Amino acid sequence: MVETAKARILIIDDEDGIRLSLKGILEEDEGHIVLEAETAEEGLEIIARELPDLVFLDIWLPGMDGMDALSKIKERYPQLPVIMISGHGNIEIAVAAIREGAHDFIEKPLSLEKIILAVNRTLEFVLLRRENATLRAIQGDAPVELDGNSPSIMEVKGQIERVAPTEAWVLITGDNGTGKEIAARSIYAQSNRNKELFVAVNCAAIPEELIESELFGHEKGAFTGADTARSGKFELANQGTLFLDEIGDMSLKTQAKILRILQEREFERVGGSQTIRVDVRVIAATNKNMEEEIAAGRFREDLYYRLNVFPLRLPPLKKRGQDILLLAGLFENNLVTKHGFKPLILSEGARQAMLAYEWPGNVRELRNFIERMLILHSGKELRLEHLPQEMRNGANPVLSSALPFSGKSEATCNTMCSELSSALSINDLRAARQEFESVYLRMKLSECNGNISRLAELIGIERSHLSRKLKALGV
Repeated sequence: MVETAKARILIIDDEDGIRLSLKGILEEDEGHIVLEAETAEEGLEIIARELPDLVFLDIWLPGMDGMDALSKIKERYPQLPVIMISGHGNIEIAVAAIREGAHDFIEKPLSLEKIILAVNRTLEFVLLRRENATLRAIQGDAPVELDGNSPSIMEVKGQIERVAPTEAWVLITGDNGTGKEIAARSIYAQSNRNKELFVAVNCAAIPEELIESELFGHEKGAFTGADTARSGKFELANQGTLFLDEIGDMSLKTQAKILRILQEREFERVGGSQTIRVDVRVIAATNKNMEEEIAAGRFREDLYYRLNVFPLRLPPLKKRGQDILLLAGLFENNLVTKHGFKPLILSEGARQAMLAYEWPGNVRELRNFIERMLILHSGKELRLEHLPQEMRNGANPVLSSALPFSGKSEATCNTMCSELSSALSINDLRAARQEFESVYLRMKLSECNGNISRLAELIGIERSHLSRKLKALGV
């Protein structure tokens, strides 16, 4: 038997005629899958095993009655909608059932119109709740558009616009922190599936022994700790989009199962035998060189070509030019609004050092850097000396040191840059340091119009010590 996208509906009622009547309406006429139970106890077992989408529950049952069963269902499965049915309906019972968490209440004898209306209304409510959850996720901390105006990122945006409305699967590659998940969400947001769920899975964060259960779901008792049945990510993403992040970290065994799903679009839960058919658009991402992984035997070539229908390569931050400062400003504005920091004032030296830095952690590293600077220097000028050592080292020494010359003549800048370049050719560290100090102090002294007291205050050393150093360096 192959499961479709239709709802699975459980009927808990001790009357054979009621179950038969509901089954005829829901399964034969409406195309849903109907499960049956004569008692509340049996119904709870089926819920744990099958995870239905909707439950019809009679109030008057042998053994555990419907109201007690309703309490247990809402305690264990708060999102599972329950429609109560009773042949002894009255206002008090209906109100009590609704207070206990029932979604609706229908009196016997059951009418065809009421049943169909109640089912459609309930399933629409469930779908709306899922859409709202997705919308909250998208509009919360999960951006859906890549920020930036550099040629490299504009090219990526153009590729996303072209591929998003299609059903093509996409393989996103790029270094860590380049925004692969944001690109995936951007594809989803512009796709024809954007009203269905976007389900993200970080394959690298799930232990090997649990990844099959995470992806395909499991039945009750499938392994130690599987106390209830559970839907997997593929099942949850039915009709929607599944994002498989860091797919290069999956084992070959899991890769084989993924390949089968992508080819046949059906699978079984762990410990189960029922085939489940899904319609899912897959977007995968990795920071690895897949050709190297295939050559090393760590990734299946057939799976790679199945996923790589439309390749999308994200550029590293160091190749995005002025986007670095644009993103820094966006991160700063967000953090200022969120945490009440006072904005930073970026000096020209800090700006140029940020542009020259390699940013091995890419956009993620940039965001963390801005947050750290706001914590340390909120509302102050961020100067070159405030930056982490690796950023000062990463900047072009001549460029970074020459930046504070702004406002001086081009000839003066060229002269000092030439002197700094000469210092770089000195192999003796002590001599090189003296040369750099000499150029630095002459530059700063010029900024202070030759006032040594003002220079001492500016660079933070005692005036007498500064005078001796200037004399020793011949400044």
